[in-house]
This record gives sequence, structure tokens and C-alpha cells, in this order.
Amino acid sequence: MPATYDPIATQTLGSAAASITFSSIPATYTDLFFVVNGNNVTAASYLFLRFNNDTGSNYSYTNLIGDGSATASQRQSSISLIRLNANQSGSTSIWKINVMNYSNTTTNKTMLSRFDFGGTLGGAEAFVGLWRSTSAINQVDFIPNTGNLAAGMSITLYGIKAA
Repeated sequence: MPATYDPIATQTLGSAAASITFSSIPATYTDLFFVVNGNNVTAASYLFLRFNNDTGSNYSYTNLIGDGSATASQRQSSISLIRLNANQSGSTSIWKINVMNYSNTTTNKTMLSRFDFGGTLGGAEAFVGLWRSTSAINQVDFIPNTGNLAAGMSITLYGIKAA
């Protein structure tokens, strides 16, 4: 990682779990960057994220997906989580998630996610998400919509310093 990326925390699941939470995130950076490695879920499922334990319908996302032979897109708004991936149970996956201006208290929060999936389907997906809140983000939860996160899944959180 470039010198502007400071590792804050890494969590690796030793066994399947219902979620991974990063809490007490310091407000000393301009942006957050997550790297997610591993098989995401134990059942066919999507991976979502939630900020500050806000379960209201304050989120929306748009995604684009391609696998070399087909493309698709989707949009949802007024939902309680931001979706991060396609339904890829059993595939080896890498996500790169940027959360911009996470500590700013005057703007809504936006995120970009890039998801490369392996397995027999192979392809890539990109998401843009919005959390309609001006609250500074101090907690991020990664949650599957069904099943559990798989053992061995690892997420590293980095803080990005101002340039």
C-alpha cells in the first residue's frame, strides 16, 4: 500500500460467523479503505455493509457486473443495507471498498466497491453506494443476507490520510 494508507485493523474468521464488525474507527483520516479476501458466505448469499448500526431505510446502491460474455446492472434505494457483491457462494473473492469522507459531518456518505470473483463464473462487479446520513462513521458491519460469513474470510481496514 502507498504510504498514505495506514492499517487500522484486520479480522480473520476462525469459524463461520453472522457478521464482522469494525467499531471505534478513529476520525483521523479522510477516507476508509477495506480489502476483503476469501470465500464470502457459507450459503448462496449477498454480502452487505451497514454504517453505525443504522437499520433505517437510508441506503441505496447501483451496480454493474460483467463476466466476459454478459453484462447486467441493478439499482435499489430506500433499503437498510448496501449490497457489495453478486451471489457467489463457494468462489474465491476479493473486494476493494472505498468509503469517502467518512468523518465529515456535513455530507452524506458514499462508497465504491470493486468485486472480483473466481470460481466457474469468474468476472467483476462494481457498486456505488450511498448512506443518507451526515453522521461520522465510527462502525462498519459486514453482513450476509442469509447464512454466515465463511471461516477464513479476512477483512483489513486502512485509513487514508489527506494528500
